[in-house]
Amino acid sequence: MSDLHTNLTLPSNPQQVSKVEPFVQDVATRYNLSPGIKGDLLVSLTEAVTNAILHGNGSDEAKHVSISCQHEKDSISVLVSDEGPGFDPAEVPDPTCPELLDCCGGRGLLLMRRLSDECCFSQGGRTVQMKFKIS
Repeated sequence: MSDLHTNLTLPSNPQQVSKVEPFVQDVATRYNLSPGIKGDLLVSLTEAVTNAILHGNGSDEAKHVSISCQHEKDSISVLVSDEGPGFDPAEVPDPTCPELLDCCGGRGLLLMRRLSDECCFSQGGRTVQMKFKIS
């Protein structure tokens, strides 16, 4: 995979999430990622793209989700951006609170935060950057 292929743009159709796995496989092969890092990247990126399609862009196929992967000195950095109105991640309740265990929502953010070494939001919540240490 050349550096030109570390970007992927998808229309906001939930069926497009299936394209995340081959993208992650290409990244894992290129950078010789361990199975653990590859798995964490796959789950985190799948959650981020799903959230961007469903919640960010409201499954509006006229809007797109952009994925960008960059190799840094000792990590892989992945950005996922949508064209939606954004959100405040601090306002998403902790799904591990006892009173919320039976409720839906927030688990994708929890997984992204726990499986990546760094997870931060920018552009009003329209972009998430996740970093995964590889050395």
